[in-house]
Amino acid sequence: MTATPSRPARRRPYTPAIRASIGLHAAAPVALLAAPTLLRWLAAGLIANHAMLTAAGMTPRSTLLGPNLRRLPTEAALPPTVALTFDDGPDPKVTPYVLDLLDAAGAKASFFCIGTAARAHPALLRDIVARGHSVENHTATHPSAFACYRPAALRREITDAQSLLADIAGTAPRFFRAPMGLRSPLFDPVLAETDLIYTSWTRRALDGTRRDPAPATRRLTRGLAAGDILLMHDGRCAIAPSGRPMVLEILPAVLNALRDLNLRSQALSAASR
Repeated sequence: MTATPSRPARRRPYTPAIRASIGLHAAAPVALLAAPTLLRWLAAGLIANHAMLTAAGMTPRSTLLGPNLRRLPTEAALPPTVALTFDDGPDPKVTPYVLDLLDAAGAKASFFCIGTAARAHPALLRDIVARGHSVENHTATHPSAFACYRPAALRREITDAQSLLADIAGTAPRFFRAPMGLRSPLFDPVLAETDLIYTSWTRRALDGTRRDPAPATRRLTRGLAAGDILLMHDGRCAIAPSGRPMVLEILPAVLNALRDLNLRSQALSAASR
């Protein structure tokens, strides 16, 4: 039995930063007509505004462009909970081993999956769900230029992945993470149509690009606390000097840290209720 996304489209108010930007762009032509000598100042203001919005889009944990789940709500989390999340899978060479490690520790996680990878490995996607984890939306193709896309292309990447993942997994994703965490001012209104929850992280391993397990482990475990959302990669993962995928080098230490701190890991769908 399959499930298809059925959440109604909705509108979300623009953030103060976006509203200010819209107001600035609307006011600039009027001000220029009234006082042509202000051209240089108006141009500088518009350039500064675009620079600010670009910087916000390039800052994955920013909330200037829209809501951003960076930590779990911890008020009712008993016992204290964190969320382990994995990006860019599923990958048949890595994901099954990640699942085995999670099973051995009694931990649950969320897998932000790419639509094309899910289509190539549907049985693996179903195994993620069968083992009690959640499948979330990480775009259809993981385009490196996602943050530069126009609304129609953004919508296509999100909705194509949503339909595909829901059809294969049997349940529709509730959370979305942008490729590399980068987005544009055009992104949030498109995401609001889907009712998905935009999610970044509290701490990340950088295991998609860096090859040293020790600092990756420290980034995830130093100061680890209830409510943290941790990001690792089960797809497109860097290879450690040992020849093993980085996530398989660092995940055991992370799971041990959770045990030592009496923290449990839940899928986002359960931990953020």
